[in-house]
Amino acid sequence: MTDPRARRARLLRGDLPTEPMPMADLLRRTPYRHTRIPDSAAADPTIEGGLDLALRVGELMLRCGAGAPQVEGAIAATAAAAGVDQVEIDITLQSILVQARSSQGRQHTLLKVVRHTRFDYGRLVAVHRLVQSLVAGEVTPEEAVDRLRNIKRHPRNFPKWSIAVANAVLASAVAVVIGASALAAVLTIGVVLAVAGIARLHARVDLPEFYGNAINAFAATVVTGALYALGATGVIPFAESDFAFVVAGGIVAMLPGRTMASAIEDVIFGYPLTGAGRLLAVLLSLTGLIIGIASGLGALLTITEAAGASFVSPDVLDLRVTQAPIVPAILASLVVGLAAGVTVQSRRRLIVPMGLLTVVGVGVSAVLTRSLSVGAVTATGLAAVTIGVLGRLLAQRMDAPSMVLVVPASFGLLPGLTIFRGLYELVAQGGDSGLLTFQSGLSTLLSAGGVLLAIATGTVLGEYLAAPWDRHVRGSRRPRTDRVPR
Repeated sequence: MTDPRARRARLLRGDLPTEPMPMADLLRRTPYRHTRIPDSAAADPTIEGGLDLALRVGELMLRCGAGAPQVEGAIAATAAAAGVDQVEIDITLQSILVQARSSQGRQHTLLKVVRHTRFDYGRLVAVHRLVQSLVAGEVTPEEAVDRLRNIKRHPRNFPKWSIAVANAVLASAVAVVIGASALAAVLTIGVVLAVAGIARLHARVDLPEFYGNAINAFAATVVTGALYALGATGVIPFAESDFAFVVAGGIVAMLPGRTMASAIEDVIFGYPLTGAGRLLAVLLSLTGLIIGIASGLGALLTITEAAGASFVSPDVLDLRVTQAPIVPAILASLVVGLAAGVTVQSRRRLIVPMGLLTVVGVGVSAVLTRSLSVGAVTATGLAAVTIGVLGRLLAQRMDAPSMVLVVPASFGLLPGLTIFRGLYELVAQGGDSGLLTFQSGLSTLLSAGGVLLAIATGTVLGEYLAAPWDRHVRGSRRPRTDRVPR
């Protein structure tokens, strides 16, 4: 029987101090949840080597654009496979701290700081497969160190010029999805490439991203306005609606959709500091785009008013994302997914699945909005859930983390046209018919924000729902070579 004095002492003592989270909890709902966890603490050399390898894995993943949940899962799996029985992990926006205790009672603490991130989903896939091989016992921790070094040194899958071209094609395809003509699609490529040239100029002075986004958005709006002026004079067949479509395509190409998805995922799964930091970065990036586009629209409206000419008519405000015929929209959405895969430096064998997944998402959204008259936010959210579920299931079959398929596939759902409409309402208050107000513009922009939030939360929910169907990692894969495939 329990001693009454001991029971009374436990009651008076209060809550127990915070203990390290069990490895099984850290690995739950990750692709590595079947990792073998050591039964007891290891010696100092094993703990030190395991933490160092796990920290290097997490650092590379964070630098390549992974979210905090993926980084934590990979660190825990790597540490366990390297002989660490229990580990404390703290991830912020720019740093990773890991800590574990050896069998001798010595505390080991390591820290890595990641000051710059560049989206490189090809490297994320390579690191994911390395962790899988380590967990399955196909490579030793010493061999994993060499393979990780090879992954870091491996050149990027696509050169810089191809990324610029892919961004231009992405914007053009988005313009077609929302209803642009063939000529407008071609002109969109020219506009985005021109803006890319301007971006290279101000990149030489290392301008902060906020100001760079504002300059790029302003340039895109003004250049498109010049094309609109040529269309008004009859030089080229460039309609009023094409102006909106071209600017909307450029907006989607510049939107921080990748960071938005990671930020929402971090907040949902208990990383408020990292998520808040990323959300602030998204907000500043969006603010830069809004300021640039609004300034460009204001300048064009001022010039046309002084010249006694007309600008974009309020009829443009009636445009919706379902403006394009369904067949061109579906074909263009395929191009959106293919181009998005190039922009994130993904592996070549994963680009076609990204395109097909984009088609599914855009198709679900189109059916819901056109046939069932579902609202834009709800339809986008359901399409995003579909992308999340299918993306995770497909990624497991292709030995890749789900985000490398899900994030690019969601680009076809981004609300570029809604953002343009909201900005036009804000800038052109009054208009010819007096229908444009600050309140209507703000309401439209909030609707665009709702769509962005629906995309981020929907894809995260879809991945969460599909997690129970992940394949077991342990013993299910063949040994891999040290070569980093493309």
